[in-house]
Amino acid sequence: MPRCQILPLPHHQVSFEIDGVERLRWHHGSDHPRPFFYPLNGPSGRSLTRMGHPGAPNHDHHLSVWFAHHKVTGVDFWGMNSPAVIRQQEWMAYHDGDDAALMAVHLHWLDGHDPAPLLDQQLVARVSPAGPNETFLELQATFTPRAESLEFGKTNFGIVAVRVAKAISAHFGSGQLTDAEGRVGEPAIFGTRSRWMDYSGEILPGTPEGITLFDHPANPNFPSHWHVREDGWMGPSLCFDQPRTTTRENPLTVRYLLLAHGGGCDPARFQRIADEFASTNGFEVRKATVKHEAWTISRKTDVGA
Repeated sequence: MPRCQILPLPHHQVSFEIDGVERLRWHHGSDHPRPFFYPLNGPSGRSLTRMGHPGAPNHDHHLSVWFAHHKVTGVDFWGMNSPAVIRQQEWMAYHDGDDAALMAVHLHWLDGHDPAPLLDQQLVARVSPAGPNETFLELQATFTPRAESLEFGKTNFGIVAVRVAKAISAHFGSGQLTDAEGRVGEPAIFGTRSRWMDYSGEILPGTPEGITLFDHPANPNFPSHWHVREDGWMGPSLCFDQPRTTTRENPLTVRYLLLAHGGGCDPARFQRIADEFASTNGFEVRKATVKHEAWTISRKTDVGA
Protein backbone atom coordinates (compact mmCIF):
# COMPACT_ATOMS: atom_id res chain seq x y z
CA MET A 1 0.00 0.00 0.00
CA PRO A 2 1.19 3.57 -0.64
CA ARG A 3 2.85 5.28 2.28
CA CYS A 4 0.70 8.43 1.95
CA GLN A 5 -3.05 7.94 1.69
CA ILE A 6 -6.34 9.84 1.65
CA LEU A 7 -9.25 8.36 3.58
CA PRO A 8 -12.74 9.80 2.92
CA LEU A 9 -14.79 9.81 6.14
CA PRO A 10 -18.42 10.35 7.14
CA HIS A 11 -19.73 13.82 7.97
CA HIS A 12 -17.96 15.50 5.03
CA GLN A 13 -14.40 14.91 6.21
CA VAL A 14 -11.22 13.65 4.56
CA SER A 15 -8.22 12.28 6.46
CA PHE A 16 -4.63 12.47 5.19
CA GLU A 17 -2.46 9.66 6.58
CA ILE A 18 1.24 8.90 6.43
CA ASP A 19 2.35 5.41 7.49
CA GLY A 20 -1.19 4.78 8.77
CA VAL A 21 -1.18 7.79 11.11
CA GLU A 22 -3.43 10.81 10.53
CA ARG A 23 -1.49 14.02 9.94
CA LEU A 24 -4.28 16.28 8.66
CA ARG A 25 -8.05 16.38 8.15
CA TRP A 26 -10.22 18.37 5.70
CA HIS A 27 -13.74 19.45 6.74
CA HIS A 28 -16.27 20.64 4.15
CA GLY A 29 -19.67 20.22 5.79
CA SER A 30 -22.31 22.96 5.82
CA ASP A 31 -22.21 23.30 9.63
CA HIS A 32 -19.40 25.86 9.20
CA PRO A 33 -19.34 28.94 6.95
CA ARG A 34 -16.35 27.66 4.99
CA PRO A 35 -14.16 24.55 4.67
CA PHE A 36 -10.99 24.15 6.72
CA PHE A 37 -8.17 21.81 7.76
CA TYR A 38 -8.13 20.49 11.35
CA PRO A 39 -6.14 19.01 12.97
CA LEU A 40 -2.66 19.64 11.60
CA ASN A 41 -0.69 17.31 13.84
CA GLY A 42 2.91 17.80 14.90
CA PRO A 43 5.47 15.05 15.57
CA SER A 44 4.03 14.51 19.08
CA GLY A 45 0.62 13.71 17.59
CA ARG A 46 -0.94 16.86 19.07
CA SER A 47 -2.62 19.37 16.79
CA LEU A 48 -0.55 22.50 16.22
CA THR A 49 -3.70 24.39 15.24
CA ARG A 50 -6.98 25.08 17.03
CA MET A 51 -10.57 26.08 16.34
CA GLY A 52 -11.33 29.64 17.44
CA HIS A 53 -9.60 32.15 19.69
CA PRO A 54 -8.69 31.04 23.25
CA GLY A 55 -10.17 34.21 24.78
CA ALA A 56 -12.55 35.83 22.29
CA PRO A 57 -15.84 34.16 21.36
CA ASN A 58 -16.32 36.60 18.49
CA HIS A 59 -13.41 34.89 16.70
CA ASP A 60 -15.04 31.54 16.05
CA HIS A 61 -14.50 32.19 12.35
CA HIS A 62 -10.84 31.27 12.97
CA LEU A 63 -10.92 27.72 11.64
CA SER A 64 -7.44 26.24 12.13
CA VAL A 65 -6.12 26.49 8.54
CA TRP A 66 -8.55 28.05 6.06
CA PHE A 67 -9.11 30.25 3.01
CA ALA A 68 -11.26 33.38 3.28
CA HIS A 69 -11.23 37.09 2.45
CA HIS A 70 -12.79 40.11 4.11
CA LYS A 71 -13.78 42.03 0.97
CA VAL A 72 -14.78 40.24 -2.24
CA THR A 73 -16.55 42.92 -4.31
CA GLY A 74 -17.44 44.34 -0.91
CA VAL A 75 -18.86 41.04 0.42
CA ASP A 76 -17.50 39.76 3.74
CA PHE A 77 -16.26 36.17 3.38
CA TRP A 78 -14.27 36.44 6.62
CA GLY A 79 -16.48 37.02 9.66
CA MET A 80 -19.22 34.91 11.25
CA ASN A 81 -22.03 37.47 10.93
CA SER A 82 -22.04 37.64 7.14
CA PRO A 83 -24.46 35.49 5.10
CA ALA A 84 -21.64 34.75 2.65
CA VAL A 85 -20.38 31.15 2.65
CA ILE A 86 -17.91 28.93 0.81
CA ARG A 87 -19.23 25.50 -0.16
CA GLN A 88 -17.50 22.49 -1.68
CA GLN A 89 -19.25 21.35 -4.84
CA GLU A 90 -17.25 18.20 -5.51
CA TRP A 91 -14.01 16.45 -4.85
CA MET A 92 -12.22 16.16 -8.15
CA ALA A 93 -9.32 13.82 -7.38
CA TYR A 94 -7.77 11.85 -4.54
CA HIS A 95 -4.29 10.47 -5.24
CA ASP A 96 -2.30 8.20 -2.92
CA GLY A 97 1.44 7.66 -3.27
CA ASP A 98 4.68 6.82 -1.52
CA ASP A 99 5.90 10.43 -1.80
CA ALA A 100 2.65 12.31 -1.17
CA ALA A 101 -1.14 12.25 -1.03
CA LEU A 102 -2.97 14.84 -3.15
CA MET A 103 -6.54 16.15 -3.15
CA ALA A 104 -8.26 18.53 -5.58
CA VAL A 105 -11.67 20.04 -4.79
CA HIS A 106 -14.02 22.56 -6.42
CA LEU A 107 -15.52 25.28 -4.19
CA HIS A 108 -18.16 27.98 -4.69
CA TRP A 109 -18.01 31.39 -2.99
CA LEU A 110 -21.66 32.43 -2.44
CA ASP A 111 -22.74 35.88 -1.22
CA GLY A 112 -25.74 34.48 0.67
CA HIS A 113 -28.33 36.21 -1.54
CA ASP A 114 -27.78 35.06 -5.12
CA PRO A 115 -27.74 31.26 -5.66
CA ALA A 116 -25.12 31.74 -8.38
CA PRO A 117 -21.57 31.91 -7.02
CA LEU A 118 -19.44 35.01 -7.24
CA LEU A 119 -16.33 32.92 -7.54
CA ASP A 120 -15.09 29.41 -8.24
CA GLN A 121 -12.10 28.14 -6.27
CA GLN A 122 -10.07 25.11 -7.25
CA LEU A 123 -7.98 23.92 -4.32
CA VAL A 124 -5.12 21.42 -4.51
CA ALA A 125 -3.66 20.10 -1.24
CA ARG A 126 -0.52 17.95 -1.18
CA VAL A 127 0.53 16.23 2.07
CA SER A 128 3.98 14.67 2.31
CA PRO A 129 6.50 13.62 4.97
CA ALA A 130 9.22 16.05 6.02
CA GLY A 131 11.57 15.19 8.91
CA PRO A 132 10.78 12.43 11.45
CA ASN A 133 6.98 12.56 11.94
CA GLU A 134 6.92 16.04 10.40
CA THR A 135 4.45 17.06 7.70
CA PHE A 136 4.42 19.30 4.66
CA LEU A 137 1.07 20.73 3.50
CA GLU A 138 1.37 22.39 0.10
CA LEU A 139 -1.63 24.44 -1.04
CA GLN A 140 -2.52 25.84 -4.45
CA ALA A 141 -5.74 27.84 -4.88
CA THR A 142 -7.07 29.21 -8.18
CA PHE A 143 -9.87 31.79 -8.09
CA THR A 144 -12.02 32.32 -11.20
CA PRO A 145 -14.80 34.92 -11.11
CA ARG A 146 -18.15 34.28 -12.77
CA ALA A 147 -18.22 37.89 -13.98
CA GLU A 148 -15.58 39.21 -16.38
CA SER A 149 -13.58 40.48 -13.40
CA LEU A 150 -13.75 40.62 -9.63
CA GLU A 151 -11.94 42.65 -6.98
CA PHE A 152 -10.43 41.37 -3.76
CA GLY A 153 -10.52 44.56 -1.69
CA LYS A 154 -7.71 46.09 0.36
CA THR A 155 -7.66 44.36 3.76
CA ASN A 156 -5.38 42.61 6.25
CA PHE A 157 -7.68 39.59 6.33
CA GLY A 158 -7.09 36.88 3.77
CA ILE A 159 -6.53 34.94 1.74
CA VAL A 160 -5.07 32.08 3.78
CA ALA A 161 -4.72 32.03 7.56
CA VAL A 162 -3.53 29.85 10.44
CA ARG A 163 -4.79 29.83 14.03
CA VAL A 164 -2.14 28.02 16.08
CA ALA A 165 -2.75 25.88 19.17
CA LYS A 166 -3.07 27.75 22.47
CA ALA A 167 0.11 26.20 23.85
CA ILE A 168 2.33 27.58 21.08
CA SER A 169 0.80 31.07 20.93
CA ALA A 170 2.90 33.88 22.39
CA HIS A 171 0.19 35.31 24.69
CA PHE A 172 -1.51 32.16 25.94
CA GLY A 173 1.44 29.76 25.79
CA SER A 174 5.19 29.60 25.33
CA GLY A 175 5.30 30.42 21.63
CA GLN A 176 7.24 32.93 19.57
CA LEU A 177 6.75 34.47 16.15
CA THR A 178 9.87 34.66 13.96
CA ASP A 179 10.18 35.71 10.32
CA ALA A 180 12.75 35.13 7.59
CA GLU A 181 14.53 38.40 8.37
CA GLY A 182 15.10 37.40 12.00
CA ARG A 183 12.48 39.73 13.45
CA VAL A 184 10.75 38.37 16.56
CA GLY A 185 7.30 39.11 17.98
CA GLU A 186 4.17 40.88 16.77
CA PRO A 187 5.34 44.51 17.23
CA ALA A 188 8.43 43.93 15.06
CA ILE A 189 6.74 41.80 12.41
CA PHE A 190 3.17 43.05 11.89
CA GLY A 191 2.73 44.46 8.37
CA THR A 192 6.30 43.76 7.25
CA ARG A 193 7.28 41.65 4.24
CA SER A 194 8.87 38.23 4.58
CA ARG A 195 9.33 34.96 2.67
CA TRP A 196 8.18 32.87 5.61
CA MET A 197 6.77 33.05 9.12
CA ASP A 198 7.27 30.60 11.99
CA TYR A 199 5.18 30.13 15.14
CA SER A 200 6.87 27.73 17.59
CA GLY A 201 6.53 26.84 21.26
CA GLU A 202 6.09 23.93 23.66
CA ILE A 203 3.07 21.94 22.56
CA LEU A 204 3.72 19.74 25.62
CA PRO A 205 6.12 20.46 28.50
CA GLY A 206 9.64 20.07 27.16
CA THR A 207 8.35 19.35 23.61
CA PRO A 208 8.88 22.30 21.26
CA GLU A 209 7.04 22.15 17.94
CA GLY A 210 5.70 24.67 15.48
CA ILE A 211 4.28 25.66 12.12
CA THR A 212 6.19 27.49 9.40
CA LEU A 213 4.19 29.11 6.60
CA PHE A 214 6.04 29.82 3.33
CA ASP A 215 5.06 32.31 0.64
CA HIS A 216 5.82 31.52 -3.02
CA PRO A 217 7.58 33.88 -5.47
CA ALA A 218 4.81 33.33 -8.04
CA ASN A 219 2.26 34.99 -5.74
CA PRO A 220 1.38 38.54 -6.86
CA ASN A 221 2.57 40.29 -3.68
CA PHE A 222 5.67 38.22 -2.88
CA PRO A 223 7.16 38.59 -0.36
CA SER A 224 3.88 39.14 1.39
CA HIS A 225 3.02 41.59 4.13
CA TRP A 226 2.13 39.55 7.22
CA HIS A 227 -0.80 39.89 9.60
CA VAL A 228 0.35 38.28 12.85
CA ARG A 229 -0.86 38.30 16.43
CA GLU A 230 0.64 37.27 19.77
CA ASP A 231 -2.70 35.65 20.61
CA GLY A 232 -1.88 32.88 18.13
CA TRP A 233 -2.52 33.61 14.51
CA MET A 234 -0.62 34.39 11.32
CA GLY A 235 -1.43 34.92 7.68
CA PRO A 236 0.18 36.39 4.56
CA SER A 237 -2.12 39.27 3.55
CA LEU A 238 -2.80 39.11 -0.17
CA CYS A 239 -4.31 42.61 -0.23
CA PHE A 240 -2.54 44.32 2.67
CA ASP A 241 -1.28 47.20 0.53
CA GLN A 242 -3.80 47.35 -2.32
CA PRO A 243 -6.84 45.65 -3.85
CA ARG A 244 -6.25 42.93 -6.43
CA THR A 245 -8.40 42.10 -9.44
CA THR A 246 -8.81 38.68 -11.01
CA THR A 247 -10.50 37.92 -14.33
CA ARG A 248 -12.09 34.94 -16.01
CA GLU A 249 -9.41 35.06 -18.68
CA ASN A 250 -6.52 35.24 -16.19
CA PRO A 251 -7.62 33.70 -12.87
CA LEU A 252 -5.71 34.40 -9.69
CA THR A 253 -3.55 31.51 -8.45
CA VAL A 254 -1.72 31.52 -5.11
CA ARG A 255 0.61 28.94 -3.61
CA TYR A 256 1.67 28.37 0.00
CA LEU A 257 3.53 25.70 1.98
CA LEU A 258 3.09 24.79 5.64
CA LEU A 259 5.55 22.72 7.67
CA ALA A 260 4.41 21.11 10.93
CA HIS A 261 7.79 20.59 12.54
CA GLY A 262 9.53 19.41 15.67
CA GLY A 263 11.88 21.65 17.64
CA GLY A 264 11.93 25.42 17.65
CA CYS A 265 12.55 27.92 14.87
CA ASP A 266 15.45 26.83 12.63
CA PRO A 267 16.12 29.72 10.21
CA ALA A 268 18.84 27.98 8.19
CA ARG A 269 16.62 24.98 7.57
CA PHE A 270 13.59 27.12 6.75
CA GLN A 271 15.59 29.17 4.24
CA ARG A 272 16.58 25.94 2.46
CA ILE A 273 12.94 24.81 2.38
CA ALA A 274 11.86 28.23 1.07
CA ASP A 275 14.40 27.95 -1.75
CA GLU A 276 13.26 24.42 -2.60
CA PHE A 277 9.60 25.48 -2.59
CA ALA A 278 10.40 28.45 -4.82
CA SER A 279 11.92 26.10 -7.41
CA THR A 280 8.82 23.89 -7.70
CA ASN A 281 6.15 24.21 -10.36
CA GLY A 282 2.45 24.43 -9.59
CA PHE A 283 -0.21 21.80 -10.24
CA GLU A 284 -2.51 21.00 -13.15
CA VAL A 285 -5.91 19.38 -12.62
CA ARG A 286 -7.10 17.83 -15.85
CA LYS A 287 -9.80 15.52 -17.12
CA ALA A 288 -8.56 11.95 -16.79
CA THR A 289 -8.03 9.69 -19.77
CA VAL A 290 -7.95 6.46 -17.74
CA LYS A 291 -10.89 4.37 -16.62
CA HIS A 292 -12.42 4.93 -13.16
CA GLU A 293 -10.86 8.40 -12.70
CA ALA A 294 -12.57 11.70 -13.50
CA TRP A 295 -9.63 14.05 -12.90
CA THR A 296 -5.85 13.83 -12.48
CA ILE A 297 -3.39 16.05 -10.60
CA SER A 298 0.18 16.55 -11.78
CA ARG A 299 3.00 19.06 -11.54
CA LYS A 300 3.26 21.49 -14.42
CA THR A 301 6.28 20.74 -16.55
CA ASP A 302 6.97 24.19 -18.04
CA VAL A 303 9.91 25.99 -16.47
CA GLY A 304 8.66 28.71 -14.14
CA ALA A 305 5.08 27.41 -14.15
